[in-house]
Amino acid sequence: MGTVWVTLIALIIAVPLCLSASVYLVEYAGSRLRNFVLPLVNVLAAIPPVLYGVWGVLFVVPLIGKYIAPLFGISSTGYSVFSGGIVLAVMIFPIMVSIMVEVLQTIPKELRSVSLSLGATKLETIQQVILKKARPGIMAAIVLAVSRAFGETIAVLMVCGNIPKIPQSIFDAGYPLPALIANNFGEMMSIPLYDSALMFAALLLFLIILGFNLISRGILKKMEAKNI
Repeated sequence: MGTVWVTLIALIIAVPLCLSASVYLVEYAGSRLRNFVLPLVNVLAAIPPVLYGVWGVLFVVPLIGKYIAPLFGISSTGYSVFSGGIVLAVMIFPIMVSIMVEVLQTIPKELRSVSLSLGATKLETIQQVILKKARPGIMAAIVLAVSRAFGETIAVLMVCGNIPKIPQSIFDAGYPLPALIANNFGEMMSIPLYDSALMFAALLLFLIILGFNLISRGILKKMEAKNI
């Protein structure tokens, strides 16, 4: 449940922002701004996860513990699934934006011209033509981001609190499966059957990612068939 909470929070934050940023870069931004932003996004993708974790500990955790949680009348240390979701959203932002921009750039210009010539506004063209045509590619970008989010370890481990309980709210600490495996792997030989428990956790994580990818692949095939 810790893994699910963190991943869902990351997607809720990242998907609208990434889609909006990608549409702006392709449809509205000038070539100078686009050529400046896209390499910067690629640089963000190359930053080691541990640095995102340090940023989360120094900035996100205090922000949630001291300012955001008290707004809801909740006492929190800041180490929570919400912190993990924010850090993870920032981590998957570059890969989602890069793929979505490439997908939107493959849409033929003729489709835009035809839509505009029929009287549609630019916003209507984006909503009714471009995004519908690009839907399979956008879904693929989200699938890749989810796959990375499920398996992310170090950054999430540093900000989630690592308390083995089911989170009841976004301000509760959680214990995602990758963090569980990373924290306890060194002790696996000291306790009977501990290695079996950790291997089962790893198998469970693998099956979750595999199942999600298979389901998503089926959805993509149906969308591609409809577009054809």
